[in-house]
Amino acid sequence: MLNGRTALVTGGARGIGAAICKKLASLGADIAIAALERNEQSDALEQEIMSQYGVRAKTYACDVSDADACKETVKQVLADFGNVTILVNNAGITRDTLILSMKEADFDAVLNTNLKGTFNMTQACYRTFMKQKYGKVINLASVSALLGTAGQANYAASKAGVIALTKVTARELASRNVTCNAIAPGFIATDMTKGLEDQYIGQIPMKRAGTPEDVANLAAFLASPESDYLTGTVIRIDGGLAIS
Repeated sequence: MLNGRTALVTGGARGIGAAICKKLASLGADIAIAALERNEQSDALEQEIMSQYGVRAKTYACDVSDADACKETVKQVLADFGNVTILVNNAGITRDTLILSMKEADFDAVLNTNLKGTFNMTQACYRTFMKQKYGKVINLASVSALLGTAGQANYAASKAGVIALTKVTARELASRNVTCNAIAPGFIATDMTKGLEDQYIGQIPMKRAGTPEDVANLAAFLASPESDYLTGTVIRIDGGLAIS
């Protein structure tokens, strides 16, 4: 389904990002993994993808909050793979605390990675998508942006910004046959959420945490030709947590 296409996945070395990399690889896409640094984890993921799915995979060290680094990474991916067809803006961090005690540096760090990083990578791929007149941009938002989760002023604000950016990107690129959609996960069992299960499970109508694979399956649909007429949407995958 995705043979001949290249997916660039930020924050792709672990958690939801790694699950998305594997899922897209299973559908035939070559995988460019953007991570803050190369390490044993990213090297192992590369080897697993190439050996299990028979596609190409390569990791690129990139701080998405740095616009120049994003441009250089996209340039290298284009040189190595020949195209970027799918961009998954997944890189994200948290620095949770109440507004009263939130440090300015922690507010800025979350906005710079989650929101500015999404903007930087989208901008870096923008001309390529326009020229090839096809592309898929998939942004990772969060139900926190919809619910306004206490203690996550920085994170919720950053993800609300991602939702707005998704809609703007969709409008700007629609005439070029490029779609942009956002996934809003709820409580997903990853290293980032470890230890928080008791706080959230009781609020989820399905009474379980989501898995990275749950999110990856949705990302695969949005990356596929089957979603070609879907753009500017925000799709919750949260077990009912944010039902309104």
